[in-house]
Amino acid sequence: MPTENRSRNTYRHLFTATCPGDGEVIVYSLAICSRAMIRVEHIKTATALIKQGWHQQIADNLAERFGGDQVIKAVHQGVEIETVRLSG
Repeated sequence: MPTENRSRNTYRHLFTATCPGDGEVIVYSLAICSRAMIRVEHIKTATALIKQGWHQQIADNLAERFGGDQVIKAVHQGVEIETVRLSG
């Protein structure tokens, strides 16, 4: 009887993007948990290409690109934002 694959990889990365609302540079903390291998170069390139955006739109974009379960955290104007995107 085959065993279910329970292996998971977790990738964590910090990146910055500018808020389109007030121009503040925001530091984002990204965590991706995936069964698939994701090349770190792809994560770094994808986040480097994000120059500005709303937190939730950035989360949607990265979830679409990499899949897996993702958490993005940031503090903006003193408000901590945590966005979760779950696969399937």
